[in-house]
Amino acid sequence: MLTLVTRTARLMALLGGLVLSALVALTCASILGRGLDQLGHWETLAAAAPALAAWLTGFGPVRGDYELVEAGIAFAVFAFLPICQLMAAHATVDVFTGLMPARVNRFLTAFWEIILALVVIVIGWRLYAGFLEKLDNGQTSFLLQFPIWWAYGASLVAAIVAGLVGLYCAAARVAEGLTGRSHLPGSEAEGSGH
Repeated sequence: MLTLVTRTARLMALLGGLVLSALVALTCASILGRGLDQLGHWETLAAAAPALAAWLTGFGPVRGDYELVEAGIAFAVFAFLPICQLMAAHATVDVFTGLMPARVNRFLTAFWEIILALVVIVIGWRLYAGFLEKLDNGQTSFLLQFPIWWAYGASLVAAIVAGLVGLYCAAARVAEGLTGRSHLPGSEAEGSGH
């Protein structure tokens, strides 16, 4: 089961990384286009090289870049959650827990894994409600006019995977707390070999 969960989490992280890379390229292209357009409107350049200035004013920001970034970032966030959950890579503050016995730390880790899994599931449930609402009302984005439910749907799929991985991790952490043996990569249980 761990192999399937790990592969799924890595696949989601890969998809999130591809989307995020595409959004970075889109943002760079939009900024470059906006800068070239502003350069084309520079009076000194228009006086010195009117043909170049006219050519540069043909550029501009990518139409709907904010809409695409907003939708893509939402997906990417949920796509990275499974691998982060699986590898115990969330930010932690362990000022006091470092002084506690390993058994207490395992209990605390299991408790917070359960809470995080529940939070992701609640967020997924609300995404589902939003998805249904956007699907029913046919709302589209302002500039590109793509259906908003597309972004909700993509984020919902990633949130479902994050929720399932979260549940698996919570169960593994509870088992870890009870047995003291590692059941997840990145685990600090006794005998984990890490």
